[in-house]
Amino acid sequence: MTRRAGAHRGRALQRPAEAAAWDGARQAAASLVVLRAVLEDRAGAAWRDLVAALSHGPARAAAATTAYARLFSLLADEAELSATPLVGDAWQHHLLSRLLDAETPFSRKAEAGGWDAMGPALAAQARADLAALERCYRLTGPALATAVARTAGAPVTPWDQFRPLGGGPGDSPRLALMRRFHRTRGWDRLARALADHVAEHGAGMFGRYRAFRWVGGRGGRLEGIRDPDPVTLNDLVGYEVERQPVLDNTRQFVAGGPANNVLLYGDRGTGKSSTVKALLNEYGDLGLRLIEVAKEDLGDYAAILDRLRGRRERFVLFVDDLSFEEHETQYKALKAALEGGLEARAPNVILYATSNRRHLVTERFADRRRASTDDEVHPEDAAQEKLSLADRFGIHAPFLVPDQERYLRIVAELASHHGLRVPAGELRRRALVWSQWHNGLSCRTARQFIDGLRGEALLAQARSNGRARRARGRVTPRNGSAAPTR
Repeated sequence: MTRRAGAHRGRALQRPAEAAAWDGARQAAASLVVLRAVLEDRAGAAWRDLVAALSHGPARAAAATTAYARLFSLLADEAELSATPLVGDAWQHHLLSRLLDAETPFSRKAEAGGWDAMGPALAAQARADLAALERCYRLTGPALATAVARTAGAPVTPWDQFRPLGGGPGDSPRLALMRRFHRTRGWDRLARALADHVAEHGAGMFGRYRAFRWVGGRGGRLEGIRDPDPVTLNDLVGYEVERQPVLDNTRQFVAGGPANNVLLYGDRGTGKSSTVKALLNEYGDLGLRLIEVAKEDLGDYAAILDRLRGRRERFVLFVDDLSFEEHETQYKALKAALEGGLEARAPNVILYATSNRRHLVTERFADRRRASTDDEVHPEDAAQEKLSLADRFGIHAPFLVPDQERYLRIVAELASHHGLRVPAGELRRRALVWSQWHNGLSCRTARQFIDGLRGEALLAQARSNGRARRARGRVTPRNGSAAPTR
């Protein structure tokens, strides 16, 4: 037998063995039961298509190339923009992230009762699924790239050298568990560790994100917000008395007690929305979650509750700038949802709304004269229907425009908070001029004025640093003329 013939026979023997390895991975993915959702995203579907194509060898070379390209693109978008370091290669990091984020029967039970509450059948199947996922995990980027290149007869780029964007925490309980899975052989032994993590930090997207927006439309869905507004209660100056009932109500709610829906109403720029957003940063570690809902999507209120009912987290639905014109009828659905519907209120969901109107629905004097024009026998009933929406909110927190002295006090406290050293007289004069030229007296105006001063300070510091650098780059000879250094 010639050397070339021997090599050809070796490759021929090798290909069936490789095909068996890919087919084993395909069967492992197909065997998933309670953790099946881990591979049911777009990247998981592309990975399954890829190993299925590779298990058929050259007969499905085109399908393997297409699946690899689709998977590479998805992993590149995820890995290159990742704020945290990758654990393993891009596919391995993705699979571990899905293991922690996917909603599964195992994660829901672990979140609700922990490992000790797990039924024996569920625990046994979770161990079997973890063993199957480990087989999928061990197929690294270089191995898959080599197989695709051999099958397609053309080189492909492996995904083991993506470079994350960074900027996020390099260590966290999440990353610690992912690294533990990465270095462990025998994932079935980590079922309890996974359950303990979920019990402490939450399951699925509610464990990964704290802020969400409801995206209306067909079916509707929750979308996690990666970078919510970082405003804290310490950043909010003034209106402490007005804010206190909101804080007390939220503390009761987070502690597991009954709480009221809250309407924060009043003049624009007084910190109503910032107050609600600051609650998330104050109580997020205690299980509070904030969901932004547009007024146009209030008809989905029942669907939203279905997604949240029974979760261990406490949810505040946040509707900003809530008000209704006469022709808008969403307020009727909202009334029934807040109180008055047949279905019991979800104990872990309340609604906080901000508005410039105390009564939310536009009311006109014409409403009281309508009996003479449209045969309304009891026009006062129509008016009461509109006013009753605001009554569904147990707490009304008024945020009214500040007077001049309160405005100046807020400016002074913000300047001190940011370390701005401006003489009191100049600060007062400039703050009043700013309010006259811009948006009047309000918390927002005060913050915008302070942001302007902070920008001025940064530019002044940059100019000073530039002059210092230029001075260091020059020397003065004895004749007094400046000369560049060498």
